Amino acid sequence: MNEWRAVTRIPDVLGESPFWHPIERALYWIDIPARQLRRMDPGGIAESWEMPSEPGCIAPVETGGLMIALRDGVYFAAGWGGTLETVVRFNYDTSTTRFNDGKADPEGRFWAGTIYEPKDARKAELYSVDLRPENGNEGRPVVQLKAQNATTANGLAWSADARTVYWADTPSHAVYAWDWDPATNAMRHHRVFHQFAPKPSGWKPGQPGYGGRPDGAAVDSQGNYWCSLFEGQRLARLSPQGDVVAEIELPARCPTMPCFGGKDLRTLYVTTAREKRPADELETFPLSGHVFAMDVDVPGLPVNFVRT
Repeated sequence: MNEWRAVTRIPDVLGESPFWHPIERALYWIDIPARQLRRMDPGGIAESWEMPSEPGCIAPVETGGLMIALRDGVYFAAGWGGTLETVVRFNYDTSTTRFNDGKADPEGRFWAGTIYEPKDARKAELYSVDLRPENGNEGRPVVQLKAQNATTANGLAWSADARTVYWADTPSHAVYAWDWDPATNAMRHHRVFHQFAPKPSGWKPGQPGYGGRPDGAAVDSQGNYWCSLFEGQRLARLSPQGDVVAEIELPARCPTMPCFGGKDLRTLYVTTAREKRPADELETFPLSGHVFAMDVDVPGLPVNFVRT
C-alpha cells in the first residue's frame, strides 16, 4: 500500500461528503463551516461554490446536477453554480439542528441525517427522500424517517450486496446496521455493527489511549466498511461481520470521510478537518484540512446517483 498524498492546495476548515464523479472524472466534496461546495478536475484544479447555509452532504443526480442537503432542507441544482431549487424543507429547529452526513442509496433515493448541535440530547434523525418517477406520488418527494435517537448522524453506507444499511452516531462511538430491502426501503433487525472504545475521561488531543470516534464511511467491492475515526488519526477497515481487519494512519488527527475514486476506483480519498484544533496539533499535522489520497488494491463501490 502506498503513502498518503495531499491532493488539495488549500485546506478546508471541515471537509466532508466526498464522492468521485465517474462521468466528469472529478472529485466533489464540501467544507461545512465555510459553506462551500468544492470539486477538483483530473488536473488538480479545484473550484468552490458558496452556499447560503452550511452544506451537510451532496450527491450526484442521474440526469445531471447535484442534490444538496443544507441546514434547513434538501435542494437540487441542475448544474455547478446553478439555481438552488427547493426539494423539501424540514420543520426541525434550524437554530440547533442541521443536515450532516448523507448520500444516495443503490436504488436512487437520497438519504441525509441531521446533527443536534448542542449535543446534550439524542435528537438527530435519518431521512430518505424518494424522487424517483415510480415512487407513486406524482413527482412530489416521498420523505421517510428511517432512524433516530442519535446526536450526530454519520457513517451512512450500504453493503456491497445492497442488503445492509449502516449508520453511525458519532458521540456514542457506535456504528449500527439494519437489514435493508432495496425495493420497499424497509429496515429491520437493528443491531450494533461495531462499538468503538469511548474517549477516556480527561483525555486531551495528542495524548495516547484514544482511537477516535466514527465519522463518515465508504464500502469497498469486498464488502469492507471503511470508517473515518475523528481524533483517531486513522481509518478503520471493518469486515462485513464488523471486525476491525486493518487500520491506516493519516497525516491528520481528524479524518472525516473516505470515498473511492479514479478510473478503476482504486484511489482512496479522505477529507479531514482543522476546525478548532489545538495549535500544537496543527503544528504537528500542518496538512490538517486537506484532502488526501492513497492507492489501494481492493476497489471501492461506485457512487450511487440520485434518480429523479
